[in-house]
Amino acid sequence: MTEIRVVALYHFAKLEDYQDLQAPLLEKCLAESVMGTLLLAEEGVNGTIAGAPEGVANVLAYLRSDLRLADLKHKDSYAEEPPFLRMKVRLKKEIVTMGVDGIDPNLIVGTYVKPEDWNALISDPDVVVVDTRNDYEVEIGTFAHAIDPQTTSFREFPAWVKNNGNALGNKKIAMFCTGGIRCEKSTAYLKAQGYEEVFHLEGGILKYLETVPEEKSLWQGECFVFDDRVSVGHDLKVGPYDLCHACRHVISDEDKKSPLYKPGISCPKCHGTKSEEQMERYGERQKQMELAKERDEIHLGSGAFSHLKRA
Repeated sequence: MTEIRVVALYHFAKLEDYQDLQAPLLEKCLAESVMGTLLLAEEGVNGTIAGAPEGVANVLAYLRSDLRLADLKHKDSYAEEPPFLRMKVRLKKEIVTMGVDGIDPNLIVGTYVKPEDWNALISDPDVVVVDTRNDYEVEIGTFAHAIDPQTTSFREFPAWVKNNGNALGNKKIAMFCTGGIRCEKSTAYLKAQGYEEVFHLEGGILKYLETVPEEKSLWQGECFVFDDRVSVGHDLKVGPYDLCHACRHVISDEDKKSPLYKPGISCPKCHGTKSEEQMERYGERQKQMELAKERDEIHLGSGAFSHLKRA
């Protein structure tokens, strides 16, 4: 079986004609049998795609053929099963939604820290370490002693900063996220608010897990990813988690042993929160997925991330 290449990518660039880029980009991805989701906005491109190594390479080359995207960053990992069932190219106001006007990482941004230098920085007692991801991501893994803002979307992050000035103080601030893109904006936002010593993990958690040996790692747990792998660990190996298809929360093997867990319908985290109508709909979807599996077909409703938002 051919190994599937999974690429997370982003680049901030002025794309005034981003709407015109949508159709040709989608056509190229489909021609290369590449699946996933790409976001286009006036501020750049962001997303994750997967497919045969050559097909993914061709899509990356196509993107970089636009001189504005020549320096596009990407991170590789690999999967045995397709992590996406569709290819989407979406037009957005922002490629990572913070909801604050005037934040441009091309003009001001925090100091990049290489993965191999990250441990020394976050081990400094005078450094405040902040996880910029959302609560459902932090739940399954983070760096030791990192502050969890307990946000449910990245839009909530600016309000958290304003309400936690005492925690941030005049210390050095080290921030991290999955692949680096949220930190481009979060560090730019902090710099705009007057914080001077702001740092972020270059390449994000994914690059750290790929680069730093497990025996030297300060990472604890798994890293949530926005595809059907759900999580990865050191060396970017696929983790043990799954998603509840009803509430989209991460669930463990232990959660699946609960009497409250019904595949595709409910889990211990959402049991009792759904209406009868929703439960019936989820049950029918699960039934169709199981029938499709028996026929050795892919049911498009099985994509656990089909409605999950990145921000």
